[in-house]
Amino acid sequence: CKEGNEPCTDWNLTWFTPNPDLTQCFQHTVLVWFPCVYLWLCAPFYFLYLRFHHHGRISISSLCCAKTVSQRSDREVMSTAGLQTQQLNPTHNYKMMKGCRSSLFLFLFWTLAVVCSLVPLRANIQAVGFSEDSLRSVAFFACFSLQLAQLILSCFADQRPGALKPNPCPVEDASFLSKILFWWFSGLVVKGYRSPLTAEDLWSLREKDTSKKIISDLEREWSMQCERCENVKALGCRITEQTQLLQKLRQEQSSGFLLLRTLARTFGTYFLSGTLCLIIHDAFMFSIPQVLSLLLGFVRDEDAPLWKGYLFAFTMFLLSCLQSLFNHQYMYACFTVGMRVKTAVMGLVYRKSLVISSAARRTCTVGEIVNLVSADTQKLMDFVVYFNAVWLAPIEIGLCLFFLWQHLGPSALAGIATVIFIFPLNGLIAKMRSKLQEVQMKYMDGRIKLMNEILSGIKILKFYAWEKAFKERVLGYRENELKALKKSQILYSVSIASFNSSTFLIAFAMFGVYVLIDEKNILDAQKVFVSMALINILKTPLSQLPFAMSTTMQASLTTLRSVGSHLTDMEGFTVNLTTAWFCVLCRISVKVPHGSLVAVVGHVGSGKSSLLSAMLGEMEKKSGNITGSVAYVPQQAWIQNATMRENVVFGQEKKESWYQSVLEACALLPDLEILPARDATEIGEKGLNLSGGQKQRVSLARAVYRKADTYLLDDPLSAVDAHVGQHIFDRVIGPKGILKNKTRVLVTHGLSFLPQADLILVMADGEITESGSYTELLNRRSTFSDFVKTFAGNEHKESSTHRGEPVNELHHIKALNRVKLVMYVEYFRTIGLALIIPIVFLYAFQQAASLGYNYWLRLWADDPVINGTQAHVDVKLAVFGALGFAQGIAIFGTTVAISLGGIIASRHLHLDLLNNVLHSPMSFFESTPSGNLLNRFSKEIDAIDCMIPDGFKMMLGYVFKLLEVCIIVLMATPFAGLVILPLMLFYTFIQSFYVATSCQLRRLESVSRSPIYTHFNETVQGASVIRAFGEQPRFILQANSRVDHNQTSYFPRFVATRWLAVNLEFLGNLLVLAAAILSVMGRATLSPGIVGLAMSHSLQVTGILSWIVRAWTDVENNIVSVERVKEYADTPKEAPWTLENRSLPSAWPQTGTIEFQEYGLQYRKGLDWALKEITLSVREREKVGIVGRTGAGKSSLALGIFRILEAAKGQIYIDRVDIAEIGLQDLRSRITIIPQDPVLFSGSLRMNLDPFDGYSDEEVWRALELAHLKNFVSGLPDKLNHECSEGGENLSLGQRQLVCLARALLRKTKILVLDEATAAVDLETDNLIQSTIRTQFEDCTVLTIAHRLNTIMDYTRVIVMDRGNVTEMDSPANLIAGRGQFYWMCREAGLV
Repeated sequence: CKEGNEPCTDWNLTWFTPNPDLTQCFQHTVLVWFPCVYLWLCAPFYFLYLRFHHHGRISISSLCCAKTVSQRSDREVMSTAGLQTQQLNPTHNYKMMKGCRSSLFLFLFWTLAVVCSLVPLRANIQAVGFSEDSLRSVAFFACFSLQLAQLILSCFADQRPGALKPNPCPVEDASFLSKILFWWFSGLVVKGYRSPLTAEDLWSLREKDTSKKIISDLEREWSMQCERCENVKALGCRITEQTQLLQKLRQEQSSGFLLLRTLARTFGTYFLSGTLCLIIHDAFMFSIPQVLSLLLGFVRDEDAPLWKGYLFAFTMFLLSCLQSLFNHQYMYACFTVGMRVKTAVMGLVYRKSLVISSAARRTCTVGEIVNLVSADTQKLMDFVVYFNAVWLAPIEIGLCLFFLWQHLGPSALAGIATVIFIFPLNGLIAKMRSKLQEVQMKYMDGRIKLMNEILSGIKILKFYAWEKAFKERVLGYRENELKALKKSQILYSVSIASFNSSTFLIAFAMFGVYVLIDEKNILDAQKVFVSMALINILKTPLSQLPFAMSTTMQASLTTLRSVGSHLTDMEGFTVNLTTAWFCVLCRISVKVPHGSLVAVVGHVGSGKSSLLSAMLGEMEKKSGNITGSVAYVPQQAWIQNATMRENVVFGQEKKESWYQSVLEACALLPDLEILPARDATEIGEKGLNLSGGQKQRVSLARAVYRKADTYLLDDPLSAVDAHVGQHIFDRVIGPKGILKNKTRVLVTHGLSFLPQADLILVMADGEITESGSYTELLNRRSTFSDFVKTFAGNEHKESSTHRGEPVNELHHIKALNRVKLVMYVEYFRTIGLALIIPIVFLYAFQQAASLGYNYWLRLWADDPVINGTQAHVDVKLAVFGALGFAQGIAIFGTTVAISLGGIIASRHLHLDLLNNVLHSPMSFFESTPSGNLLNRFSKEIDAIDCMIPDGFKMMLGYVFKLLEVCIIVLMATPFAGLVILPLMLFYTFIQSFYVATSCQLRRLESVSRSPIYTHFNETVQGASVIRAFGEQPRFILQANSRVDHNQTSYFPRFVATRWLAVNLEFLGNLLVLAAAILSVMGRATLSPGIVGLAMSHSLQVTGILSWIVRAWTDVENNIVSVERVKEYADTPKEAPWTLENRSLPSAWPQTGTIEFQEYGLQYRKGLDWALKEITLSVREREKVGIVGRTGAGKSSLALGIFRILEAAKGQIYIDRVDIAEIGLQDLRSRITIIPQDPVLFSGSLRMNLDPFDGYSDEEVWRALELAHLKNFVSGLPDKLNHECSEGGENLSLGQRQLVCLARALLRKTKILVLDEATAAVDLETDNLIQSTIRTQFEDCTVLTIAHRLNTIMDYTRVIVMDRGNVTEMDSPANLIAGRGQFYWMCREAGLV
């Protein structure tokens, strides 16, 4: 310093003065050297960072030039004036060379430089005049201007020369300031507000967020960790079996830790940077109450200089802003890490699912694997967000109590006691709710399971007119579910009331103990409102801690362990499966010459499919191999949810001529004619819109198109018609087919193909018992000849019923920008005005009570102190307590009322949905995936049950709380209204932008999530096919693409929340600033109590504003569920079930005559006619067989009789009554069908026979006896009450078909339709059914749609159909004699 004796700091000059200043020594040393010291200390680390992070080149732009020029000018000016210069040139140049477009390091340096120049700037402005230092002052002003320019320029980022990928994420080119304030996101918000967002509007993922980058890093780390474990295991290979078992158990427990360690090593660094932000946020959070204490001290001290009040006000504003910024940087880091963890785990699980065998899949179902990538990844993301709260929340609670102790002494312990009381109470409530939720989930699961069965068997319900019975069963489950929900919500209301009143309860306990233990204890404004601010801070860790501990425990003990063990189990599945497969195949020794056709035959369970699995390498084999490429056709066709063309080409280059040859050979060309977009038609999940035969032919075409060296064909001809099977064998598999020069291994039951095989392998019990040519094996008269006798004449079985017009499963996703107002109106209408008005009044009363007890605190704090005490403390405490408890009761009342309103609305909406679905025609179910419908009954109804009421509770609570804050601030400082009004307008403005964009991003994320699970599902089910074709890399790329596509909408979705929070909290902080400054300005007229009340409440505004918008967004997002549930109200409905003005005789139909008059049928308008002007009459007691090729219209005839499809023209008369003029249930309940697929529902056997309980037990037993089931049912423990599993899986196929026969026998109507009823059963069951029908339905009219022609050879008449026309109609003998179409069909079946 100049004099050498001037002190560096002088508090009398700086603090205890109305005109504060810094000493000249401080200005010339600390303020000058502080930025330099920062530069010298941090520059080496910055250079090191740049050394390892190259960001590409920076394009020369006006911004880049301005930065360079201003920096050099600053250095020249300072050098000329003899001022201290900072050598930034090397730093700036190296930054440019490394392509760093925005630098936090330089931004902080220029900020420090400008801030440290503010005091000298003030001194230079005051000393402006002509003096010897004029040149130095001018140089300083120029230098300061250049520094300010540098600070402003450093807020902008340099641009790269060009985008490396289309629509890059703007965060990559954003400046540091834009990143911390999330301004880079504003463009998408504006775009989403102006028009609905589409997938094309979303940014590309950053390279570090892509599946390719994340999974490659994680796979490398995972492999290293697994190798270490393998090395450890290898050291102990010679240990006892018991020790090995213990090691295996330890390995299962440690697999979760292994995965956690891998994730930590991969993503830990970035997560720790977020944790650092959280710690800094906490430091600022705890500083704010201390500054509030200083501000209240300033208001109380009338002699304090005014500048201190402004300093405290601006410090509170600055601390609040910094707290918000660091908090949201932490949340951004957490969600980014969570997103990457989700991508990583999905990628690992998917890659492992590609190597899982069919046997391993039996222990790990498709549902479990899909659950790993849906529910478990979500739990891991929650774990990332809440993990820090486990260790930080106790520290925050401890600090709160420490600061409260400082203000209130030992009375703070009363607050701890209150907390100890409240949280066990909530724990007890949570335990009770958990039991109720289990009950609720049990009934909900039962309801969803029943709905799944109803949707799967909807055709049967309509055939039998059973909709009403099953509707009552569903509503029974629903009522029990809502009863449990109501009890749970009442308990939840107690929990909410106790938690929301916790601020009051803690304050009441602490203040009560404080004033009662010693009358000298005075509650002034500082004690009261600083304590209230600390209590409000305390609520956050108290609420987070239980949830954080629960999430962490669940993730560490369950999720990480299940995912980790799943990955480690699948690593070594081949070793584990050795013993499982050993017993399936043994002593197999066969050599297949190149280019030969090998047929594999044997009874069910003889090991045929296992032999092909062994050839594919699906089982561990000791020796032997297949050379060259392999194509595989599984027994159960595996079809992708893609176009038919994509299914056939299967990743290969499309060669048009070869493609057409394959389609023709596989008999797919006729199918293309009836598909709406030919081979570009989208095939639904699991081949939803294809018949069984079509699926099998597509599967075969995929293999043929591959041009492989070896073909493994697992019974591909079993699901197709006899003539189609012959065509495929001749054109594809046989000696003259397009695969004639390839090696073909064919598993088959078709005896007509065996003579053309080069080699036949006969299998029994996992062994090849015989091998040789067809003639050789027949001559031996052994196992093979027995097999031939069993299957002779019965091998021709056609495919499952053709569905007519295939339906495109892709459903239209609505791109609405905002949910229609009509949905809110619909929701509130179902609740009713009688409940809505009391809810609003209760909320108003609740907030009035809250305002009352807070204002009472203010009066108490301002109460004068007389002789060291305050008067009437006990009365004040009693009033304070009464107001607080009144608020708690009101909170309980409002939450219960909203919950009950939500349950009322949910009950109505569910009933409407159920009615709409059950009244929909069959075409609706064929065009709407059952998953969509189940989603409405599960997820959407659940959202209406819980999410919407919870959203309204939160939103209304915070809206009224905001109203209270505004009233309090206006009471303290009326001029704050000038700030509040524009802030509210700006808030509404931001909210409207956010909600519009957020809803769209949620929809896009939801839509892009489903294809991931569909793809996972498909991959696991078709893993053996994918491996056989060697398509794993392509499927991995597809999975990566789907995950990345989902993340492109998930990433902006969580950034949108941060963008909103930062902007809104900044608005809230402006209110804090306004309230503080106005309090300082009005210090003379304001009491410390009213200032403390206004400030402590204004500090809550930031959180309140964010929560209002989040709650509103949740409501907007979930009200979509009402929209989705109501959308089925507008879909076409079938005719009324009953017609009141049309009554039928109870005995109708009496004779059973059926008459078709020019009857025509279309599956949809504009499509070809399924039936073309059919005119025929069926006489009383006549037995008529209906035959024809697939797609001839046989089943359409049955659908028309039951009005499953309505007539496009013409009429059907039954007993001279036009069936179009009677109710559907009246019609369907008076005629009977035995369908092709024997569908049973979960429930008792009696319910499956008689759901309406319309028959006595004797009648039911009689029907079972006639259906040859009496002995079987009598032997069951529960007899008629025997519980059938879903789909009747605990009964054999034959038994299920006999149950369907028993249904028909029980109804015993005059008309019976058999829709290929015996196509899927064995000969014995077929004979039983046919004999029963001949005897028991002798006096009935019987129409039989037949596959096995031998069953209708004794019928009165046979109708032959082709392309919707009746081509032949006469007795079987006459038709055979006429040598027409029926004759050739009989000849193919070996009957003539």
